[in-house]
Parts: sequence; C-alpha cells; structure tokens
Amino acid sequence: MSAVNIEKEKQYNKWIIALAVIIPVVVAILSRVKLQDFGIEVEPFSFLPPIYATINGLTALVLILAVVAIKNKNRKRHENLMKFAIALSVVFLVLYVAYHMTSDSTKFGGEGAIKYVYYFILFTHIVLSVIIIPFVLITYVRAITNNIEKHKKIAKITFPIWLYVAVTGVVVYLMISPYYV
Repeated sequence: MSAVNIEKEKQYNKWIIALAVIIPVVVAILSRVKLQDFGIEVEPFSFLPPIYATINGLTALVLILAVVAIKNKNRKRHENLMKFAIALSVVFLVLYVAYHMTSDSTKFGGEGAIKYVYYFILFTHIVLSVIIIPFVLITYVRAITNNIEKHKKIAKITFPIWLYVAVTGVVVYLMISPYYV
C-alpha cells in the first residue's frame, strides 16, 4: 500500500471515530424525541416497521450476494452490492428514527420462555448494531484505499456481525408485530 493511501486511511479514521459515536447517539436521542412534543401535528408513521424490516431482510440478502460475488472474483459487483448494503442501512436508520419520532414504542406482549428469547435477540441486535458501525466504515475505507489484505481480514469479522444485525432486525419485527397497535 502506498504512503498516500496510508495517509488517506489515517484521515478517514477521524471520520470513522466521529461517526461511530455520533450515529448511535443521534439515533438514541431522536428515537426518544416526539414531534408532537414540539407542537408538530403528525400522524404516527405506523406503516414504517414492516418497511424497515423488509430493508433489513434485503440488506441481509445483498450482503450474501456481495460475498458470493467476491468469492467468484467479481470485484465490481461486490463493490456495488456493498455500496447498496450501506445505502440500505442508511435508509433503515432514517425510517427507524422517523417511526420513533412519531410513534410510541411497542411493548413485547409474549410471556414465558419466548419473552427471554425475544429480549436476548433484541439486546444482541441493539448492541451489535452499534458495534457494527465502525467495522463497516473501517472495512469500506480499507477497500477504497486499496488496502485489500487488511480489508479482507476485517471483512471476515464485519460480515457475520452485519448479517446477524440485519437478520435479527427481521426476527425482532416478526416477533413484536402481533403487538403493534
């Protein structure tokens, strides 16, 4: 890797650190802010959960297709699919925040063992959704700076975590959907 690319990667690291902190904090804050509290009359966006759950499912599919593409040595297709997966994740975040800014959170109504299963899946989904942010950004930066060996190493960690987050997003939705009002 050239000295120029090493320097570029170092410059990106400042952005990665900033975004890895800012994104979860902003999402957490905005998810608790209700537009109605500011006198903004808006109908709840109750139609969004199945949409952003579908986006999570699509993200999982795109991630798998991207891995298949790179294993088949189709680097351009892999690159395009990964950019699409990142774009899907951004759209998911926007819709997730929009829903929570207009609607109250839905409580899980299941009882017994399924309640513990749900909360385990939800907890790991939330924790890993925060952890995955710097991993995705680092993996992406290593690709665009042509640091392919390091990209491959971190991608082996990033992929399964991101896939888990995407799949469990769908599972959480399916488990809680009977309790939406």
